[in-house]
Amino acid sequence: MIEVYSWPTPNGHKVHIMLEECGLPYRVIPVDISSGAQFEHKFLSISPNNKIPALIDPAGPDNKPISLFESGAILLYLAGKTGKFLPSDTAGKYEVLQWLMFQIGAVGPMLGQTHHFRIYAPEKIKYAIDRYSSEAQRLYKVMNTRLAGSTYLGGSHYSIADIAVFPWLRSWKNQGVELSDYPHLKGWFDEISARPAVLRGLGVMSEQHKPLTDEKARENLFGEKQYRRH
Repeated sequence: MIEVYSWPTPNGHKVHIMLEECGLPYRVIPVDISSGAQFEHKFLSISPNNKIPALIDPAGPDNKPISLFESGAILLYLAGKTGKFLPSDTAGKYEVLQWLMFQIGAVGPMLGQTHHFRIYAPEKIKYAIDRYSSEAQRLYKVMNTRLAGSTYLGGSHYSIADIAVFPWLRSWKNQGVELSDYPHLKGWFDEISARPAVLRGLGVMSEQHKPLTDEKARENLFGEKQYRRH
C-alpha cells in the first residue's frame, strides 16, 4: 500500500485528490508542519527539502520500492503508474505538462507569497502585499483566459494540471481575489469542487487543519529553523 507523508495544505491536497481519482489504496502518515515534524530525521530521509508531501510506493517500477518528494513529481509518477489524467499522445501530454509547470513555477509560489504577506507576515509591508496581490490577480486572469477557450487547463480532458491548480484557488479570498470576477475560472472551479474524488481528497486530515496562531508554529513554518542544516 502506498504511504503518503502529508498535511492538509494545497500541496498535500493535490496528492490526496490524485490518489482518490486514481482509486489507489493508500495510507496517510500525518506530518504536522506547525509542530516541526517536517524536520524529523525519518521525514527528511524521504523529503530532504523538509516539505510535504512525500510518498513511498512499495510496488514501484519493476516492482521495487520507490520514494518521492515534490508534489508535481508525485502527480507525474501516479499518472504514469495508472495511465490516468495525462494524455498518452505527445502533443496532448505536453499541453498538460505546460500547465502543470505553470502551477509549480507560478501559481504555488506566487499565491503562497500572497498568503504570507497578506496574512502571516509579522509586519504588514504594503509593497509586498500590493506586489503579490497584483500577481495573484494576474495569474487568475491567465487561467480565466485559458478556460474561456478550453474545457480544462490542459485541454479537453481533466488532468493532473487541474488537480495541481485547484487546491491553491480554494483560498481566493485570502489572495485578494474575487472569484466571480473570473467567470470561466469560477465555472471550472465549481465543477471540480463537486467531483466525488475531490471531496474525498479534501477530507483527508481535514480535522487536523488548524489556524496558525502561536509563535512556535510560526517559527516552524517561517523562522530560522528553515535555514539550518538537518
